[in-house]
Amino acid sequence: MGGIEQHVDALLTELARAGLDCVNLVANDRLRTERAAHHGYTVVKAASFGVKLRTALSPALVSQALHLHRQQPFDLVHAHFPDPLTHLALALLPKSLPKVVSWHSDLVPFPALQRLYQPLVNATLRSASAIVGATPAHLRTTQIPTDIPAQRKHVIPYGMDFSRFDPTPQVLEQAAQIRQAHGNQPLVFALGRHVGYKGFDVLIRAMAQLPQTHLALGGTGPLLAQHQTLARELGLGERVQFPGRIADADLPAWYHACNVFCLPSVGQTEGFGLVQLEAMACGKPVVCSQLGNGVNHVNRDGQTGLAVPIGDVAALAKALGALLDSPQLAGHMGLAGRTTAVSHYSLDAMARPMQALYASLAA
Repeated sequence: MGGIEQHVDALLTELARAGLDCVNLVANDRLRTERAAHHGYTVVKAASFGVKLRTALSPALVSQALHLHRQQPFDLVHAHFPDPLTHLALALLPKSLPKVVSWHSDLVPFPALQRLYQPLVNATLRSASAIVGATPAHLRTTQIPTDIPAQRKHVIPYGMDFSRFDPTPQVLEQAAQIRQAHGNQPLVFALGRHVGYKGFDVLIRAMAQLPQTHLALGGTGPLLAQHQTLARELGLGERVQFPGRIADADLPAWYHACNVFCLPSVGQTEGFGLVQLEAMACGKPVVCSQLGNGVNHVNRDGQTGLAVPIGDVAALAKALGALLDSPQLAGHMGLAGRTTAVSHYSLDAMARPMQALYASLAA
């Protein structure tokens, strides 16, 4: 699961614990519709023909929304954007049904499609009962019409169970093994799908300017082989390793093993970066790109970490080097990050205001 899927799962798990009857309607990865219980709520996977241009080809998702509402009428529908099929489902459901829209990121990779998509976005957002953003930056986007009243916009943070990142003896032992595998050298950790907007090529090039440093670049994706080739061409050898998909149970050890976490994303598709919160929960400073959105609202430049110009290899190497060369600075920022994560992004900080919003609209 990616960051948004993790958020939806965490939100619905907490709402189910509070007694709400929740259904999570998603597109399946196969041509059949399936239904299952998960963490106290129901998951309906609508039959799909696959994914094209990052959009599920699932007409069944729309028909299932209508079927589920007829079967047991909803009190409220919560949609997560951007997702064109969800727009259509909302348009076909009764107008009297309260609708909440979470705005996770702009639709930016395909400008031509955006021109066609934006009128549908505008119509859907204007008809929504409430629009939710995880940070104030999410709601400042130009893709949300300016004529929508401020009282219909709500900032509700993503929440996370930070107890799973506690430095237990088992986690610390596993972290020590990871550091040993990297020769106990300074270690930078990065994690995510190997796709263009993640900017992993920028990070790999920055490693060429940090000769005494190792990089563990986790995750899989279509550009993984290309990134591995780039590391070889730059002569980085064993200093850059690709551990692949890391199991959730093993993630805390990787965060605790590293000296610095890096989120080098180069596109606005990266609207928040939940991995930043995970690293901050482990007391690690973060180096990210200056995207001017929710990413920088979470990781405050000069407080919980550093932010560098987008795609600037030299600046990224300099920022990583500054934290690696100064354990005191890294420790200070890591502690500030831990405090920020726990105090502002807990499960309770997410679930309580969301439940209150639901109640006010469904009433």
